[in-house]
Amino acid sequence: MVVTAATGAFFPVANPPPESGGAKPSGKVGGSLPGSIDARGLNAKKPAFGSLQAKANAQAPPKVNGTKVGIMDGLKTDDEVFSSPPPRTFANQLPDWSMLLAAITTIFLAAEKQWMMLDWKPKRPDMLVDPFGLGKIVQDGLVFRQNFSIRSYEIGADRTASIETMMNHLQETALNHVKCAGLMHGGFGSTPEMSKRNLIWVVTKMQVVVDRYPTWGDVVQVDTWVAASGKNGMRRDWLVRDSSTGHVLMRASSLWVMMNKETRRLSKIPEEARAEIEDYFVDSPPVIDDDSRKLPKLDETTADYIRTGLTPRWSDLDVNQHVNNVKYIGWILESAPMQILEGCELAAMTLEYRRECRRDSVLQSLTSVLDKGVGDLDDIGNVQCQHLLRLENGGEVVKGRTEWRPKRAINGIGSIGGFPAESF
Repeated sequence: MVVTAATGAFFPVANPPPESGGAKPSGKVGGSLPGSIDARGLNAKKPAFGSLQAKANAQAPPKVNGTKVGIMDGLKTDDEVFSSPPPRTFANQLPDWSMLLAAITTIFLAAEKQWMMLDWKPKRPDMLVDPFGLGKIVQDGLVFRQNFSIRSYEIGADRTASIETMMNHLQETALNHVKCAGLMHGGFGSTPEMSKRNLIWVVTKMQVVVDRYPTWGDVVQVDTWVAASGKNGMRRDWLVRDSSTGHVLMRASSLWVMMNKETRRLSKIPEEARAEIEDYFVDSPPVIDDDSRKLPKLDETTADYIRTGLTPRWSDLDVNQHVNNVKYIGWILESAPMQILEGCELAAMTLEYRRECRRDSVLQSLTSVLDKGVGDLDDIGNVQCQHLLRLENGGEVVKGRTEWRPKRAINGIGSIGGFPAESF
């Protein structure tokens, strides 16, 4: 009986055949098929109204919506018999999928609302993990770590990552550090108290030392942290390693100060803003000793190479509406001699940022080669250059010094650009 009932819920069940042996069909309601009904369920002969009988001890009258009805109320008319529903099949017994989908959608929307209401601001150092997979904070909540895979569009003709690629990785980790620590509020790394006072961070000095450039497909691990620098400055350091070997690839150290976003003037660090960031300061020396050598004056009379007519594009501006500091590096190298660019790689760099560059600025790039033997390709070795990026009206934007070394062999291919190669 159980099997029959379960099967009948999905497949039509044929009506049982009439009893054999010439048994007289019963005219009782609820028994076997009356003789006046044929196999199709249609009335073969309309019975007289008084031909129906009911026993005194019959079942209690059924209920419809809680109201008792008699046997006569449950009888079907001829029209109702003809419009009877189709037999139960597997197809028409399936659940209403639209209602199920609506229920699932409601559950997911409620879950998403709760997810967005979560407070991602870290409460303890062991909770300082970026929920979006952009990196994590390590070493007692003081160092931010993030990995980068070198993409095909981030390498140059020598198959290694460009200096601009590496500098973009440094900037990305700095911003993600602030965001992961729960201090990101507006602008490029501005804290809530800085945003209230319309303050932003600007870099004043950057020092970089590159031991080796990664190649396409390499994964680099970037660690960054911050420290105090005087009364009104902050220092940020970076250490870049090969994630598979742990070997140091690059070191960088920078100095930052606050500037008013509206007046574009430098500002002291308010005590409220200092209180937000000082818990993240690391008491350690910079990864690069400060290069305090004064950069000599450079102009069109002392420069060896000059490139003019450099203008920012819209894509060169950052959210603070000034040119991204990484873009300055590309402009500086625009005036470097081609012999150095082709035959050498940048080994070290010191940049001093004097003023910001805006959208309508027109700039000049000047380079002076301190080692005058650059024209002899066979004897070129380490080279030092001096650089100046200035506005056409003479205002200094960036002053810098770069050190170059002969390019190294890449994957055993040999020397590049006609220079003797060094093995990794």
